[in-house]
Amino acid sequence: MDNEDVRVARAVRGDADALAALLREHYPFVMNYLLKVTMNRPLAEDIAQETMIRAIESIAAFRRDSKFSTWLVAIASRLVIDAARRRKRERRWRQDEYAARSLRYETLQAQGEWPAAMDALGRLPPGVRMAILLKHYYGYGYDEIGAMMGIPAGTVKSRVHNGINELRKELGDDA
Repeated sequence: MDNEDVRVARAVRGDADALAALLREHYPFVMNYLLKVTMNRPLAEDIAQETMIRAIESIAAFRRDSKFSTWLVAIASRLVIDAARRRKRERRWRQDEYAARSLRYETLQAQGEWPAAMDALGRLPPGVRMAILLKHYYGYGYDEIGAMMGIPAGTVKSRVHNGINELRKELGDDA
């Protein structure tokens, strides 16, 4: 067993000093990997820190069937994927929010729809909002909406029902 294998075995058994030494030793390697993958220093630093935290939290589960550095890179890689998914969701949310603001502005300009109702509708989750609009604005049936959205008709019914209840709460019972 080489020195690293001994420290890994001690760390897995709960030796905090051995784990700290391993993390200090491998941090530059993980950081360089993340810089190359993300091409974004602040993001790479955040993910490197989170990688170290995850390693600390799950060291007891490390099976030692790979090198310690490989295990750290696997953790970091999963965190990069998670961050990319999160950024994609945030970007989509910002685009939706911008579109909703534009629509509210156009609505106010045209005075063709009720601004309060549009605001309340805009705060519903996209899938609920879509189901309500397709059912009550465009007049599609639950089966048709389900086919369009790729979900069962029963799910459409519950989304419409729950969404309408949310709108009633927000706009008052006379909505």
